[in-house]
Amino acid sequence: MPVTGEDCTMSEAVGLRAPRIYNLFPPLTGSIPDWSRHILRVRDMGFNWIYINPFHYPGFSGSLYAVKDYYRLNPMLRGPAYASDDDLLRGFIESAGSHGLSVIMDLVINHTSRDSTLVHEHPDWFQRDPDGNLVSPCASHPDDPDKRTVWGDLAALDYHPRPQRAALVGYFCSVVRHYARLGMRAFRCDAAHRIPADVWLAIMAAAHQENPDILFFAETLGCTPDEVEALRPARFDYLFNSSKWWDGEAPWLLDHYEQFRDLAPSVSFPESHDTARLAAETEASGVSSVKLIAEVQRYRYLFSAMFSSAVMMPMGYEFGFTRPMNVVTSRPEQWENARFDISPYVAEVNRLKASLSVLNREGPQQRLASPSGAYALLRRNNHGAEWVLTVINPPHNGTACLALDRDPIGRRAACGIDVTPAFPAGGSTADLAVLVLRGGEIRVFTGTTEPEEPLADL
Repeated sequence: MPVTGEDCTMSEAVGLRAPRIYNLFPPLTGSIPDWSRHILRVRDMGFNWIYINPFHYPGFSGSLYAVKDYYRLNPMLRGPAYASDDDLLRGFIESAGSHGLSVIMDLVINHTSRDSTLVHEHPDWFQRDPDGNLVSPCASHPDDPDKRTVWGDLAALDYHPRPQRAALVGYFCSVVRHYARLGMRAFRCDAAHRIPADVWLAIMAAAHQENPDILFFAETLGCTPDEVEALRPARFDYLFNSSKWWDGEAPWLLDHYEQFRDLAPSVSFPESHDTARLAAETEASGVSSVKLIAEVQRYRYLFSAMFSSAVMMPMGYEFGFTRPMNVVTSRPEQWENARFDISPYVAEVNRLKASLSVLNREGPQQRLASPSGAYALLRRNNHGAEWVLTVINPPHNGTACLALDRDPIGRRAACGIDVTPAFPAGGSTADLAVLVLRGGEIRVFTGTTEPEEPLADL
């Protein structure tokens, strides 16, 4: 039965409509009038949100994330249009909204470009070294703290408590109010863990003055659990998780999920604008068959959609694009020919996700193992008896046979209904004795009943 937001509080309604996000990458798409050409197909794939990377006027490096002016458009996104910058954005947002799609924009406030208007107008808003030079933000490699990446085209803003901070925070409060008035429904907060929680609270309050339903997504990839925990007072609506990099066995993913699911529900993704393309990774692993590459794309999208409340898919994933999205050099002429089109499958996954409340709330989740080499993730609903079991046979595993009367996963699956997208059988498992999965196959079951005896794994 489809999920609706009727007869529930606002927070419950948001939970029941967890975002299914399509990342429309501006430099690959072209000018803003060109963005609208994708709206219908994004809607038809079952997404309800469109995420747009920074569209602001960039600094000397040309990077989308090196913002020079927060109130002007990147010239390459204007095209031949005569409308004002604001009217172009408002027109796209309204067009998306007429088809049931809300728009998320990137909010980059940890830094600006080194040649930004703010550097010239408010030089005391920025971090400085002992010699008075601008400080560029940097990050350490997670596996080797001695390896650091420094973004030399950027200048880090200074949010330490001091007299100048009030004006700095006030400036970005004005920025979010401006875009909220244009119709933006959410902000993806780049490098959220680098900004103090009380600053985020002030910025959220400013946006909510324009629209109380605006959402804030924390981008926290690559940071430590303590850095994520420090954001708890800010009460973000969603945060991004690292399920893309999970090997199916290591405990860290479910540990983080459990630690932070009461902080905010999370967003999974099979690839992003910051990662290599999955199709390219699959090819590099030795897979040359286009059919098999498409199967991996389906496998990884289904896993992402089943793991967490919200899911995000970047532009081109549905077609098996292999060229990485680049925040400096990507251009519309780099649009690739489709190697395949899994859009209908993505639509089925999104319809399933929208139809089950347990897949739109961050409830308890745990891993079940099988002697066959397959494993499963069992998600429960905090607000009822509903559960979803995602049974995963890793690509490197051979055929897995799970006895429905003895295997821990099989016994759970036998209590439910097979709702696997695009799977021809479907229906009840009551007439089966063994559940058979080929390598790289995922099956999804849902139900409200429990096995007659407790499962040892539980």
